[in-house]
Amino acid sequence: MKTLTFNNGDKMHAIGLGTWKATGSDVKNAVKEALYAGYRHIDTAAVYGNEEVIGEALAEVFAEGNILREDVFITSKLWNDAHQEGQVIPAVEDSLKKLKLDYLDLYLVHWPVAFRPGVGFPEKPSDYLSPEEVPVIETWKQMEAAKKNGHAKHIGVSNFSKEKLKDLISKAEIKPEMNQVEMHPYLQQDDLVDFCKSESILMTAYSPLGSGDRSAAMKGEDEPNLMEIDEIKEIARKKGASTAQVLINWHNQRGIATIPKSASKEHIKDNFQAASVQLDKDDLKTIKSLNKNYRFITGKFFECPEKGYENIYND
Repeated sequence: MKTLTFNNGDKMHAIGLGTWKATGSDVKNAVKEALYAGYRHIDTAAVYGNEEVIGEALAEVFAEGNILREDVFITSKLWNDAHQEGQVIPAVEDSLKKLKLDYLDLYLVHWPVAFRPGVGFPEKPSDYLSPEEVPVIETWKQMEAAKKNGHAKHIGVSNFSKEKLKDLISKAEIKPEMNQVEMHPYLQQDDLVDFCKSESILMTAYSPLGSGDRSAAMKGEDEPNLMEIDEIKEIARKKGASTAQVLINWHNQRGIATIPKSASKEHIKDNFQAASVQLDKDDLKTIKSLNKNYRFITGKFFECPEKGYENIYND
């Protein structure tokens, strides 16, 4: 298994288990099956509503004694309603309590958008707090405190554009160590990847398989299916691999981690075994030609011009 290495030498598996949209016994079983299959990287977030169940799964596995807490890299994320002064530390402590952990390996600012306390998803402009009311650096200074006091070994961001990263880096004491964004052959983000590499910021790709199980309300009209891309299917056939394995391994070949989500034991194992696929230069060239700058997660659900959120990704 390829790993990504942080500046202090800590390592993270390049293939982790994503848990967005997974709840209840499904996610509990998925986490346990993933750990038994060899995964050592689990990704969750406060807003997913599954931290408690994941915490139960982790506690049960750790109690068995074969897999230790220090063996597993665990990520969670700060939701948008806890960005103000004094809110980040209580939020991370709540995540730790639910996950039954003493520390997180990585804690991320989930979105560069701020809501009023208690707002899960905004319905009107007054549900937002503008960038002037809650500057990102105000939130980030609290993230830095979470690292300094041991709540999280590493801190980073999610869904941040190059422009937003540049601005944050110019003001931060501790540079973001990770940027987790949507990425796949139809959204290759080369400019952002190059920038993050130049700043020694690691990257994790979410929705690597296209997040086909999103609700209909979140889907675009006639959106593409990554699993049906002819070129990817041909590479998979040539390699004796599944289409999903090719999609996952492509990120690893670029030095980027990825967190495919599955609740199926078979798919969990299949995704993990993507690490053994070997893509050659021709395969990579073929995949490079597929970029369409197409987003499945458009971010438009958080756009609110009245509050200064006109273009989440600065596209």
